[in-house]
This record gives sequence, C-alpha cells and structure tokens, in this order.
Amino acid sequence: MPWNLPNTLTWARIAAIPLIVLLFCMRGRYPWADPAAGLLFAIAGITDSLDGYFARRLGQISRLGAFLDPVADKLIVAVALVLIVSADPRPLIVLTAAIIIGREITISALREWMAEIGARRKVAVSQLGKYKTILQIIGLSLMLYRWQLFGLRTYQLGVVLTVIAAAATLVSMVAYLRMAWPELKR
Repeated sequence: MPWNLPNTLTWARIAAIPLIVLLFCMRGRYPWADPAAGLLFAIAGITDSLDGYFARRLGQISRLGAFLDPVADKLIVAVALVLIVSADPRPLIVLTAAIIIGREITISALREWMAEIGARRKVAVSQLGKYKTILQIIGLSLMLYRWQLFGLRTYQLGVVLTVIAAAATLVSMVAYLRMAWPELKR
C-alpha cells in the first residue's frame, strides 16, 4: 500500500526537501524565510519518528516504507548540510557535513552488502543511531532557523548539537563496522 499513513508521512518528508531549498534561497529577500526553513525541517524530522511509530502501531509496515524511510532521512539531512555549507563554508561546518554525509554513504553501502549476504540484522539501527538522528534534526533545524529565540543564539547552538551529532555519527559507524567485521574479513 504505497499511500498508507506511514508512507504518506515519508513522501511528505521527501516533498519538503524542495520547499526547504526554496525557503533557504529566499533568505536574502524575505526575513521570515530562515525560520520557515528551520521549522519545516523540524516538522519533517518529526515525521521521521511518526512514520515508524504509525507503521508499527497500525500494522502498516511495508517494503516500500522500509526502503523509502532511510532514503528520505538521508536525502533531507544531506540537502540541509549542503545548504548550510553553502552559506557557512568554515572548516568546522564543512568537516561536520563531510563526516555526516560520508558516514551515511558508508553505512548505507554496508547495510546493502550485509543484506546481500543475509546478515542485515547485524547492522540494524542502534540506540546510538537513533540519538544521533535526534541530535542531527534538532541541530540542523536550529542552524536553518538562524534567528535568536528567547535570547538563544540558535545557529550557534545548532552548530554545537550538529558537531556532537557528527561525533556520535563516527562512534556509531565504528560500532556498525565492528559488528560487520567478521563478515568483512571473509
């Protein structure tokens, strides 16, 4: 069922990507574009939790959803990182983006290969991976939002959270590679 509630939420997350890009590109002309991009990214991030919850709760787990959900996650995070780097090319921001995007490519390839050899469960999503995703969504939302909020410098807080997410990304990548190492050695 391609249009059940969980898959619809995932499709909505994918559909939000060009809107976030458009809002980001409008930031010089419209002062509300930054917070709108950040809020839309945050809402899209929330749908990441909701689609899985509803899929399990409603018994609507599907192969399409299992494929689309991680694709949507990686697409929206990668696009947000590219947008942020285009506006702030400082080495810390570029390195953080490279770590996160590089890890996502590496682990996606590892999971695909492990699935081919029938060992996908060895590299299932870990609790650390879930925390990393939460840190990424909050950090990137704040970096896109950019405006101060209740006296908080959201961009700077977002940088800190995203750098922490990048560190968690490296730790989780090492953990996944260690779990897969016996298969990789063969």
